[in-house]
Amino acid sequence: MSRKYKIRDSNRLYFVTFTVIHWIDVFIREEYRAVFVDSIKYCQKEKGLEVYAWCIMTSHVHLIVGSNKEPLEGIIRDLKSFTSSSIRKLLENKESVAESRREWMYWMMQRAGRKNNNNNDFQFWQQHNHPIELDSNELMDQKLEYIT
Repeated sequence: MSRKYKIRDSNRLYFVTFTVIHWIDVFIREEYRAVFVDSIKYCQKEKGLEVYAWCIMTSHVHLIVGSNKEPLEGIIRDLKSFTSSSIRKLLENKESVAESRREWMYWMMQRAGRKNNNNNDFQFWQQHNHPIELDSNELMDQKLEYIT
């Protein structure tokens, strides 16, 4: 099914939001935040991701991004895929993070993955990222104000 919000021009800046399934507050733990930050750094260095502003909330992330190299939709796909698989590994490794909700979170993510035809057996992020093209200074200011 097509969504109204799409990345139509990779040369433009976009406001995007990535949300954890069921709004689970994963990013209260430093280990999970570090996975996301490291992924951003990798995409900046290797894929040409330009990050102009970002904010990690407990259950979602807001970014103002662009790309000077690869198509932005591909970078976003890879970023979400890598963070999902890395956080899954942390959840599967009982010694990696002191997480009292580990079994519940893992169960919720497995359940979501099995119910979604786009996944095999695990889903960390909601499917969409609601990209909004920042095509005016007013819109850019509004989204920057929202993030900060």
